Amino acid sequence: MKKIRFEIDTDGFHGVYWKNSIKTDAGLILMLGDDAEDHMAKSGVKWAQKQGFNVMTMSPEAKDYGHHNYPLERIDMAIQWMKCHGNSKIGVAGASTTGTLALVAASYFPDITLTIAMTPSDFVWEGFMQGKKDGCREWPVDGESLFSYQGKPLPYMPFVYRHPDYWHIVKKDSKESGNMIASRRLFDDSEKAHPIQEEEYIKIEKIKGKLILVGAEDDVLWDTAKYIRRMEERLKTKSHECDCEILLYKHGTHFVFPQSMLRSILPIVSSLLIKLAFAAGRKYSGECKRTRLDIDKRVSAAIAGWTISETEELFL
Repeated sequence: MKKIRFEIDTDGFHGVYWKNSIKTDAGLILMLGDDAEDHMAKSGVKWAQKQGFNVMTMSPEAKDYGHHNYPLERIDMAIQWMKCHGNSKIGVAGASTTGTLALVAASYFPDITLTIAMTPSDFVWEGFMQGKKDGCREWPVDGESLFSYQGKPLPYMPFVYRHPDYWHIVKKDSKESGNMIASRRLFDDSEKAHPIQEEEYIKIEKIKGKLILVGAEDDVLWDTAKYIRRMEERLKTKSHECDCEILLYKHGTHFVFPQSMLRSILPIVSSLLIKLAFAAGRKYSGECKRTRLDIDKRVSAAIAGWTISETEELFL
């Protein structure tokens, strides 16, 4: 695949642009994995190109999944570069933390007219780092948000547990529940201690075009089903221009990827990974796969509909 690399020092953001071998004017900013060029990112590119996109993969830094005061301007820089290089239609897709980032970016930048957010939250939380610190793999960053704009951190929900208790709680809950990682209590207790303020909610009513929210009730990282329902209710009370499609399932775990995307990431052991990672994936393996197959069908249909509608808009 033909690619162009971008670095923060020289270009303002860390990313890789993957031009589709088939001519297209649709560009997708895709945020998966720990780096813009790791296995998960490249597998996502293969899936997205089959959907008809040129793809810009992005991450905060090289091999870094931590998010703290990530400048939203980097997304805008990527958008403007893509527009100048043949992409008249721009979409964004993310999962987990980057599902939340996809929503925030789309609420700030109207050039984005397709937003796919898998397991997002409906609010901004405190920034975090990953690595090794006092025997912990992850910890909150005092005074920093997940994202920043114009040099200022966005308002955020602070975590009630601090380092090292933050990671100890996650590690304990993960072990006791039989999950690879379980951080739902961290989020639930933090929201109880600090009810979400209006300025901390994502202004999804500002998102343009097609909005797809994907989640499952059995997500053990956070209560994405509750968050998605709150977004649905928010759109009922706010004037908005987006066409929101909600894909919410009883079973699916935190890995609510389209089945064809998951197969691209792990061609042979995709279902096995879900079983190994999550207790619900073991107990409800068939239901989880049916969820991913339905997501695959509906997301692909939504992308096709967006491509047609955006093309028609250009000629009006």
